[in-house]
Amino acid sequence: MINPVPTLSPAAERAVVSVCNSYHNKPDTLLEILHDVQEQLGHVPEQSLPLIAAALNLSRAEVYGVVTFYHDFHLNPKGQHVIKICRAEACQSAGGFAVIAALENTLQIKLGETTADGKITLEAVYCLGLCPMGPAALIDGKPKAAIKPDNVIALVKELA
Repeated sequence: MINPVPTLSPAAERAVVSVCNSYHNKPDTLLEILHDVQEQLGHVPEQSLPLIAAALNLSRAEVYGVVTFYHDFHLNPKGQHVIKICRAEACQSAGGFAVIAALENTLQIKLGETTADGKITLEAVYCLGLCPMGPAALIDGKPKAAIKPDNVIALVKELA
């Protein structure tokens, strides 16, 4: 059985159209439009891409390419809390792989996923500038350094 593709709610569709119109449907305002759509809806739903593309006279592929190129745009809602764990070499050599494994095990998700209850999203980043204090992460935008696998359960409980 094929699952139907979900559609945008009428309110979300109106929001997307309104954002595009506020930029006079100019193709060179695509980034601004995507930022505004994400701010209003919490993410850039994949179902909004054809609307944006049509408004700007672009192909859906062009819009999709921009959304997926920039890591700050996301096609799916993020969790209430976001853990961005560093995957750069310095953090990895300081035990980052073990911390990532502990996070994935504790949260029961992989990098790039959100817990089933929608509370926590786990993402990879590549260098937070905390190299001497790795492994490091941004937790809801706040830096956390020298994370150890043994600290992960307590770290996650703080977010719950």
